[in-house]
Amino acid sequence: MTADSRTNRQVALITAVALALYVLVRLLPTGSNLNHMDFRTEGKGAIEFCDPANPQFIPVVAVRSPVVVALQTDREPARDQPVKFTLRLATASGKPIAPADLLVAHTRKLHLLIVDPTLNDYQHVHPEPGRRAGEWEFTLTPQRAGLYRVFADFTPAATQRGLYASVDFTVPGAVATVVREPNTTAQLAGFNFELVTPPRFRAGKVADLKFRIESPGREKLPVPLQPIMDAFAHLVAFDEARSGFAHLHPNESDLTKPPDAKRPELTFKVTIPAPGRYAIWAQVNLDGHEVFVPFWVDVMP
Repeated sequence: MTADSRTNRQVALITAVALALYVLVRLLPTGSNLNHMDFRTEGKGAIEFCDPANPQFIPVVAVRSPVVVALQTDREPARDQPVKFTLRLATASGKPIAPADLLVAHTRKLHLLIVDPTLNDYQHVHPEPGRRAGEWEFTLTPQRAGLYRVFADFTPAATQRGLYASVDFTVPGAVATVVREPNTTAQLAGFNFELVTPPRFRAGKVADLKFRIESPGREKLPVPLQPIMDAFAHLVAFDEARSGFAHLHPNESDLTKPPDAKRPELTFKVTIPAPGRYAIWAQVNLDGHEVFVPFWVDVMP
């Protein structure tokens, strides 16, 4: 046997052992009876796990998720009335997904991004575990009528990659007609907000966004910006059809280095695959109060 042959055999053996160990680790249980295979979906239209290093719009509704979500309420939802929901989270094979099966991501194990059909009522909710495995409870006060969409955002311990699913519920009443025009500035809670987008925001291209806050008037007062869910701000983008979303976190991830006090500016990256008009909601913590700020942007072909 030649030296080259021996080397090739050694490389092949090492590769085979490494691959076997990788598969074994993936199949090990992670706090319950769930493993990597429970979250596996193959074939055309299967949802892909999210890579945090490459934030992009996730087409949740149009793809097949390995997770099933169902909702129950204590009574029929109504506008401006708090409603208690029980959300059931399970694998496609019916195994309940309990707290032990999820990792903490941005201080919580389960994030719900909830939006009405006009995209003018967006709420970010964190359910608490219910009495039974796989049940999660939360209370929501819908502000509008129509078919609400709930996007679940979580990270299975077995995969350690972000995963998503969606479910709807209806609030009776006429859906308001809303005229949506591009708007990248807003005034809320006594502050001015601005979202700076590329001059030509192109579909399928990585876009750099800037989010700014400042107090009104000539003499700029400090902005009491505080961290929220392990970040100085969160951006969530929805398309008009609510086919999915993009959940963005600032590039400035070091919480020990806050942005400028009088004019904080945070930068984000996102890839949106399809052209159209999008609502981008900013969520910030100002002096202990959560503030949600909407913007409307057009993404070009």
